[in-house]
Amino acid sequence: MSSRPVPKPTARLSVAPPRQRDTTGRGAHLPVSHEVSAGGIAIHVVDGKANAAVIGRRNRHGKLEWCLPKGHLENEETAEEAAVREVAEEAGVHGEIIRALGVIDYWFTGDEHRVHKVVHHFLLETMSATITTEHDPDQEAEVAEWVPLHELPQRLAYPNERKIASIAAQLLTGQE
Repeated sequence: MSSRPVPKPTARLSVAPPRQRDTTGRGAHLPVSHEVSAGGIAIHVVDGKANAAVIGRRNRHGKLEWCLPKGHLENEETAEEAAVREVAEEAGVHGEIIRALGVIDYWFTGDEHRVHKVVHHFLLETMSATITTEHDPDQEAEVAEWVPLHELPQRLAYPNERKIASIAAQLLTGQE
């Protein structure tokens, strides 16, 4: 890992995924839990073209959805440490952080509680082209693939992750 300083996030997105939004009002009386996760966009450049590591995991309805690798912070981990670990675990991609991309902040209602979730996203440079879900301890990621960066908006399932991908693309093409 280099000693390169990690800049502050460039964006803070506050969104509630439409399909998880509580429109019934039942969530107002549930206990609240807070979750913090981290992950990011791991980039591997081939012939001058950026490819990003994405994973496919099943949603609650059994449909495969493509998303960015991410997961909860463990013990005393920083968001940066968790992002590097989660990308390595879920996509088998080892990399180092180039910079912070942004934070996604949203609420959703589960069966027994409301969840306030904050996800820190980072741009990572990879050290190799190997990609695999073989080392995912939770076995949440079913498949991992390299996707050309410009195709992420069509591939990623969640609008908030598409926004993070757009920020990464702008940074990498010098359109900050």
